[in-house]
Amino acid sequence: MQADEKPVLSTRDLTIRFGGHVAVDAVSCDFHRGTLTAIVGPNGAGKTTYFNLISGQLAASSGHVWFNGEDITRMSVADRTLRGIGRAFQLTNLFPGLSVRENARLAVQAHQRMGMDLFSMADSHVELIQRAEHILAEVHLLDKAEQITSELSHGDQRKLEVALMIAIGPQVLMFDEPTAGMSVDEVPIVLDLIRELKQDKDRTILLVEHKMDVIRSLADRIIVLHNGELVADGDPAEVIASPVVQQAYLGVAPEEKEEGAHV
Repeated sequence: MQADEKPVLSTRDLTIRFGGHVAVDAVSCDFHRGTLTAIVGPNGAGKTTYFNLISGQLAASSGHVWFNGEDITRMSVADRTLRGIGRAFQLTNLFPGLSVRENARLAVQAHQRMGMDLFSMADSHVELIQRAEHILAEVHLLDKAEQITSELSHGDQRKLEVALMIAIGPQVLMFDEPTAGMSVDEVPIVLDLIRELKQDKDRTILLVEHKMDVIRSLADRIIVLHNGELVADGDPAEVIASPVVQQAYLGVAPEEKEEGAHV
């Protein structure tokens, strides 16, 4: 990435108030193509609210969201999605009674604005099926294409959610706590998938996650929110070791922190 390259996504003084509570407080941040940024902070810090402002689930009280140089602050979730902002792991958008292949085909079909005709013959959509199968191969689900979605493991359902997000062709991929609710065996499956998606340098990935071992293994950069404010931004090792982050997570002053304590 060139130092002077324009950001794909930016927020400027982004703020939301709920009554007298400021949940996100004037957060300004740039996100560049080909990077994975982890957004961290203690419970109640404003991480998911910030995500909701970027993806459009919540309307900002003030400030702006910019995408590829366009102000999208007042755009709907659907309009942001069409422009290339995809989000996974917040709401499940799967059709549990359909096969994995049909879920992927419908996502591709919807993106191409052909309408969601659940009763159309699959063999009349050869190009859609080929695209769907290509996406399923990318998330390592092609061998389960005929399986009914409700029969998939939790980890594989998460992978299918990623496939549906990829179907819209997003430039920005947003993952909200991707390992939440997963068994120990399933966590590496999704983490490996995100790691593979990260190899495409045309993609920009934002990740909300609590587990610092996950963040250390994936992030190019960490930003830290605390009480709705952006309090740290930079290289993962430096940010994790910074006094402000140690204090935010451990709830103690830096001089009180025991030697060897980790975030």
